[in-house]
Amino acid sequence: MRKISILVLLLILVGMLIPTGFATDSNVVITYGETTYSNSNYKSFVDNFFVNQANVDINNVGVKTITADQVNQVSSGITGKSYNSNQILSSALVDLNDNGNLKVSVDKSKITTITGDMYISALKSAGITSGHVYVTSPVQATGESALAGIMNSYEEVTDVQIPDSVKEAANDEIYTQAEIVNNSGVNADDLSNLVNQVKDEVSGGNVTNHDEIVNIINSHVENNNINITNNDIENLADSIEQVQNVQGDVNYYKTQVNEFLDDNSTGGFSLDGLFDWIKSFTDGI
Repeated sequence: MRKISILVLLLILVGMLIPTGFATDSNVVITYGETTYSNSNYKSFVDNFFVNQANVDINNVGVKTITADQVNQVSSGITGKSYNSNQILSSALVDLNDNGNLKVSVDKSKITTITGDMYISALKSAGITSGHVYVTSPVQATGESALAGIMNSYEEVTDVQIPDSVKEAANDEIYTQAEIVNNSGVNADDLSNLVNQVKDEVSGGNVTNHDEIVNIINSHVENNNINITNNDIENLADSIEQVQNVQGDVNYYKTQVNEFLDDNSTGGFSLDGLFDWIKSFTDGI
């Protein structure tokens, strides 16, 4: 009788230790473009993609909607473009349960301009280095607006705000590459590879001078035999210079995220271990 009573008390303790809210996976968030979210057929298409690709229960994840106003806050200062509420189609799922190296899976049948490597490059510029991101759209879209949703998802999952200066630099990188791809016809993957090479050299040498960055870009353009205009090179230099200039804010954000992840780690707590302990305890009574 005493053994049963102690076991009951221990199981109550387990119930107190196990966090509530398991119905929703707080490490997975979907951001829908508002056009997609308001159209049931569009939303169903996007949901099916996420279910098939990310193997998630669509009913048990966090959900947010990205509006045209949110996208315009970023795009207007970079490209001058302004989007209507019926133009925000790109949607993204962020899964931090997959917390290895950052991965991005893009639905190439729907996302026409921004590649997975472009997203990875921009997200790394923002200090984001882990998780698995999935991007799609119910109809063909450039994918430019998805970055706002992706970063919003990371903020939602980690409860850490990305500094506005960092968001602007990352979005500027995406918009600049999209503009070059659209205007010059250069292969998107080739351009992304070029940008990564330049960013590595600029970061490694802590280069902030615009003319030096232009020279570095010209060198890599020649080495990679890529045909882009001088205006493209200038715009790319501006973008990379902006990324380089916000590294202080990026490092601050990364520190906050790491603190969050440390605070929310299991710290060695194991349900299996707890139940083994209960068993050994009761066996010894």
